[in-house]
Amino acid sequence: MSKERARRREAREREAAIVAAARAAEAEKRERRDLRKRALTRRTPRRRSRPTGVLAARRRRRLGATIAIVVALNVLVWVIFPGWPMRAMALIVSLLVTPVVLAMTSRR
Repeated sequence: MSKERARRREAREREAAIVAAARAAEAEKRERRDLRKRALTRRTPRRRSRPTGVLAARRRRRLGATIAIVVALNVLVWVIFPGWPMRAMALIVSLLVTPVVLAMTSRR
């Protein structure tokens, strides 16, 4: 009986050693991958997260609405006026006026 228990224990230990070796190999592989990734991402610029909160959401909404209005006006001009000079002038004017409108609507 004692020899049988010793053989089973030896088999369990052998299986545990195989599993531990596989885990160690996987951990080493993951560590090498993380080192490569850190080496690559260290050279790239960091992405800044966008501001959160009520004021930032309001600002994004205002900017999105302004851009949507400008795009809609330009589409309307393109549909109504067939001539290229009027279309180009509307595009240029909208590109010049949009920042002014955004600055005037901000509460700073």
